Amino acid sequence: MHVDLNGLRVIVTAGAAGIGLAAAEIFVAGGANVWVCDVDRQALARLNGSGIRTAPANVGDTAEVDAFMTEAIEAMGGLDVLVNNAGVAGPGGPLESIDPTDVTRTLDIDVTSMFRTTRHAIPAMKAQSHGSIVNISSTAGQFGFPNRSAYAAAKWAVIGLTKTMAMELGEFGIRCNAICPGSIDGPRMERVVELEATATGRSPDQVRAGFERQASMRTFIDANEIAQTICFLASPLGSKISGQAIAVDGNTETLRNN
Repeated sequence: MHVDLNGLRVIVTAGAAGIGLAAAEIFVAGGANVWVCDVDRQALARLNGSGIRTAPANVGDTAEVDAFMTEAIEAMGGLDVLVNNAGVAGPGGPLESIDPTDVTRTLDIDVTSMFRTTRHAIPAMKAQSHGSIVNISSTAGQFGFPNRSAYAAAKWAVIGLTKTMAMELGEFGIRCNAICPGSIDGPRMERVVELEATATGRSPDQVRAGFERQASMRTFIDANEIAQTICFLASPLGSKISGQAIAVDGNTETLRNN
């Protein structure tokens, strides 16, 4: 079975590391034209020579997103795939201890940013009567997540947004899906482990073991496994998949870490 990515015009937010970079690399290897944005200029600089076009942009800044999306779409002559990957972990701790300012920032980066990018993608996709939008949610968007209320609220919102977008855009040939990763190995997960350890008074090793026990397969997920699912959904093989929240997580049973 061949996943045909050749010629696709792709934008990935927060594409200089982690899931975003893994997806961008697969798209480029498959012959796609790929643009990524990120706030980390050093990480973007490391992509020089990779075949990935880059631009610094903070998805929390409307003007920066407008400039990036306009430049990328014009340079590629259209847009076939938008991957809304940018997100932050948000504050940790009991709800009553959380600063509302931190909640607002989490919602802005994890949810509102998708409005900022997608409002540029839709006209380009409508003009050609096809397109695929993939929003990164989380298993936290399918369960409650103690001590991570802002993050859980944001990721539930992503699924609601995804399903609504699929309903609005389906008649124009535009598909929209969400991917719900489980616990992904890497620096970001280490920060989440530290947050949880601080909030609960346990050691990082105890918290990490608790995360592993949350899934039936007792495993963390690799960023490439999420990236492969993104590319499948964007390819012709995913042509009739829309409005779905697809978990790639080893079957999460609970998000209560113990």
